[in-house]
Formats: sequence, C-alpha cells, structure tokens
Amino acid sequence: MTIQIDINSLAQGHEAAMLIHLLYERAEQKPKSGQVLFSTEKNNEGVISPVTPALDCSNPHQIKFTTATAKYYVQGGLKKELDSLKVTLAIENPALPYLKSRLKYDLYNDKDVERNTKEAAEKLNLRADLLQTDISLLTDLLEAERDKGIKSPESPAGTASYQINEESKKKCLNFLNKPGLIQNINALIGKAGVTGEETNRIFLYCIASSYKMNDTLHALVQGSSGSGKTHLIIKIAGLMPPEDVTALTRVTESSFYNYGEYELSHTLLCFEDLDGMKEEALLALRELMSRKVLTSSTSIKDESGNIRAAVKTVRGPIASLSATTKGEIYEDNMGRAFLIAVDESKAQTQKIIQYQNDKAAGLTDTGKEKDIKAFLQNCIRLLKAYEVINPYANKIQLPDEAHNIRRLNELYQAFVKQVTLLNQYQRKKDDKGRLIAEKEDLKTACDIMFESILLKVDELDGSLRQYFEQVKSYISGKGKDHEFTRIELRQQLKMGKTLQHNYMSKLLSLEYIRQSGGHINRGFHYK
Repeated sequence: MTIQIDINSLAQGHEAAMLIHLLYERAEQKPKSGQVLFSTEKNNEGVISPVTPALDCSNPHQIKFTTATAKYYVQGGLKKELDSLKVTLAIENPALPYLKSRLKYDLYNDKDVERNTKEAAEKLNLRADLLQTDISLLTDLLEAERDKGIKSPESPAGTASYQINEESKKKCLNFLNKPGLIQNINALIGKAGVTGEETNRIFLYCIASSYKMNDTLHALVQGSSGSGKTHLIIKIAGLMPPEDVTALTRVTESSFYNYGEYELSHTLLCFEDLDGMKEEALLALRELMSRKVLTSSTSIKDESGNIRAAVKTVRGPIASLSATTKGEIYEDNMGRAFLIAVDESKAQTQKIIQYQNDKAAGLTDTGKEKDIKAFLQNCIRLLKAYEVINPYANKIQLPDEAHNIRRLNELYQAFVKQVTLLNQYQRKKDDKGRLIAEKEDLKTACDIMFESILLKVDELDGSLRQYFEQVKSYISGKGKDHEFTRIELRQQLKMGKTLQHNYMSKLLSLEYIRQSGGHINRGFHYK
C-alpha cells in the first residue's frame, strides 16, 4: 500500500543519510499508457463521450429519467394540455436512496422551477445548478413525448401506421385480381368463423368496407333477443382493420359532439344495442350518416379569459353497423340504412350449434380462422377510394311500393358503387381516373340486396315476417279454417310468452290475423 508523505515533514523528522538512502532506492513509475504526460497534457485514452439521458416510458403512469446527478420520477404520467406542463416530480439522490424530494412542478414557470429545485437540492444534498440543468432537459423530453400522443384536430388523420409486408401484399393482390371476388370473399368469411347467414354476412362485409370511401353505407341489423345479431356485426367488424373500427356499447347524449374534428373521419362504428341510445345521440348519428358532419354551438373561454360562443365541428364520413330488436321504430334511420333481418330459422340454429360443438371438441382450427381474418383485413387496407360511374344507372327501376323509394334508390346506387370498389383491381377506368361499373356489379348488388329490398317493401319487419311465415306454414298443415290459440303456437314454435305477445299484438293491429272466439279467462282463438 502506498503512503503519501509530505517531503518537508520527511526532512524534519529524519537525518540526511536516510534521505540519501531513499533517493538511491527510489523506483521509477511509468504512466499507464506508456507515455510521459506533462502537466499541460491530458490522457484521452478511455474517455467516453457523454450519452444524453432518455425517458423510460415503460410505465406511462410513472415516467423515469436518470442522469449522473439524480433519478427523477414523473408520478401520474403526462396530461395532454399544450398550454401547461404540470407534473408531480419525485427526485432521488443515488447516494441516499432512502431520501426523496416530492414536489409539484409547473415546468412552464421558471420561478416555480427555480424555487422547487433549490428546496430539493438542500434536502438531497445536491447542487441546485445541476438539478436545474437536468430538469430543463427533462422538460424538453416530456414535451416531445406528449406531442407524440396528440393528433392535431385541425387536419385530417394521416395514413395508417400499419405496414403490410411484401409477401402478404402480393398474396392479397393476387386474391383481389381473381374473378368471382365477392363469392371468394364470402367463402373466406365462412371459414373465418361466421357460421351460416351466407347472404347477410357478405352484405354486411360490403357495407362495413365502405368506411374508406367517400360514399359510406350503413346497416341496421334487426332480430329478436338472443338471435345473434350483435354477434354477427362484431364478427364482421373483426374482419376490418382494427385501427379503423370503434365498437360502442353505450353512447351518451352529447358524446358525438365531443370528438375531435377528424377523429371519426373514415371509421367504422359498431353499435351493439341501438335500443339503449337516447334521442339526442340518435339525432347526432343520423346527421353523421346523412350530412357527414356535425356542427354545434358551444361556449369556450378565450385567451383573455372571456367566455364567447364558438362552433365545434366533427367531420365524417362514417360507416356503421347497428343491432336492434325494434327496427320498425327507427323510421328515420331505416331511410338512411339497409335493413337486414337475422336468420332465426331452425336450420341456422343447427349450424350455430354444430359450430359451437366442433369448437368445444377441438375440431375447429382457430389458428386458421385468425390467419383468414388477418388476410381479409390486409385486403381492405389495399383498397383505395375512387369515384365510380355507373353507365347502367338509368336502367334501374325499383318497386314502387318500396318504403321511402327515393332513399332506397340512392342506397342501391351507393351499394353498386361499393361492389365496384371492391372489384377495383379488375375494373377499367375512364380518362378521368374513375372506375366504371359493369353489369356483373349490378347483378351482384341486386342478389345481395334482394331480401333487404323486400323488407323495405314489406310493412312487417324481419323477425315479425319470419314469425308470420312460420304461423302460416303451421296453419296450412291443419287446414285453412283451423282456429289456433297462443299456447298452441308457443308449444309448436318453442318461443317465450313475452316475445309471442309482442308479435301477436303487431299482427292483430295490422290485421294479418283476427280474433275468432274464446274468452279472456280461457284464452282467445285466432284465424
């Protein structure tokens, strides 16, 4: 061990002979680098350039920042306000980990930062100037992190961040260029876990995919409670890119007005239960569907602190899928949307039960279903918005009895456009870059829409029509003059009393059946 002794102390405490002996016995010390360094020189070997500290945002509710001076913890995360940067900051001296300073900082207030920094430095036995330098750097990093999560409300949303790899892109393009695309998509939907509902599922897929286009479509799926209508729309929505889909269980009266200007633009909205929406929310939804924009007058506080009126705008367009048990009461929505009735037949029930049993027995390849789902999502990502012209538009004639035929014609023309857009890689363009619809597109649209057009003509909604057809089928086997009771039908059709009461009341009011006898205590007879 080397002991350092002052040369003057050594001379005073020892004789001259001892000093001479030490001088002759001295050992030469060489620099570690093998060079002799003078006092004005510096050995640069092994010097590492300083690394700028970075934020650790692995836990967004406790952002960490470490420097050579101290450790910093931003408790509670960052707020999105751009005009202030108030944080709760915990500072720790690495040499005294048991001691921390916890203070609220307004990082946009220099006096507040200086005062709190001095207080923290005294408590932690650290230099205030070094702490202030660290906090200045921390402020810049926090600003950058906050700006990452903020999308400007003044400009439309940018392109999706999802990138398709070249191999997947090639497979999707090959698929989109094959003839019979709509039929091929329908087959894949079935393999992705959507059992039965062959017409409804491709109808809903076409409607859902329209969210990327300028003329979007909407569907109102109607069925009795427990018929699987919500399950169907969620399954179809799952085939769309998840970054563009918003599924809503509950919507408050003014929530649509509180979105950013372009936050809903070109998105697919799914409403799991339209019956629970208040009238104010339904009004906003109808305006988004028709006008593609919401405007509301509200009060805001300006920079001077004065309250003034301002107009808030939320822009579409949106596509939507909605589920309801009461399709007939949404008169205004029915004019804007395609009405689709869920298949409640015994055959469809057997298909669903068989799929459920196969899945429980492990006979269903869930991995393959996920792959198909991802494949269809990528196909949608590759579609582009084009203007479409239909050279056969003037030759289309819809039934005069159709409900709100003006809007139905508009819906049909829009659906033809969407079928053409799905086939965009197989369709020609005119000199203006517009896609040209072909006869095949009109035929496909008519085949898919046929039942929806019938529902528009029919005064009975989908589930009520299915019930009435079941009653007719049962009575035809008994004879035209057969009088039936409610309990007789319930036992035959295996349905609940409440649901049957709703159906019978509607059929009686519309005079599709009539009361032929009986008594209130013993039950009525109907024909």
